[in-house]
Amino acid sequence: MGMLQEFKEFALKGNVVDMAVGVVIGGAFGKIVSSLVQDIIMPIVGKITGGVDFSSLKYEIQAAVPASGEGENAVAAVEAVTINYGVFINTAIDFLIIAAAIFMAVKAMNSLKKKQEDAPKPPAEEIVLLREIRDSLAK
Repeated sequence: MGMLQEFKEFALKGNVVDMAVGVVIGGAFGKIVSSLVQDIIMPIVGKITGGVDFSSLKYEIQAAVPASGEGENAVAAVEAVTINYGVFINTAIDFLIIAAAIFMAVKAMNSLKKKQEDAPKPPAEEIVLLREIRDSLAK
C-alpha cells in the first residue's frame, strides 16, 4: 500500500476529521473567551479593585535608556526590561474560563452518554423468537 493511500485512509477516519473540527472550533472559542475576559470581566474586576488595569501591571527589572548623542556618537535607545505579570493574570483567567467551559461540556456529554447506556436495549432477535416459541407452547 502506498504512502499516499495510507495517508488518505488516516485523514478520512472519523476521529481525525472530528479532531480537526474541534481544533478549529476551539480556536474560535479561545478568541471569544479572550474577548470576554479582556473586554468584560477585567474592566469589572478593575473597577472593583479601584480602577486597576491588569494588562498594564508589570515589574520593571531594568529601566529604559533613551537614545543619546548625534551622528557617529549616537547611542541607540534601550527598551525597559519588564515582567508583565498583569498579562499573565489575564491569561490565567482566560485559561480558567476555558477549562470550566470544557469541563461543563464534557460533563454534559458524559451525562448524555450514560443515559444512552442506561436506556433499556431491545432484546436480541433470538430472545424474541425464543419468547414467541415459549408463548406458543404455553398456549
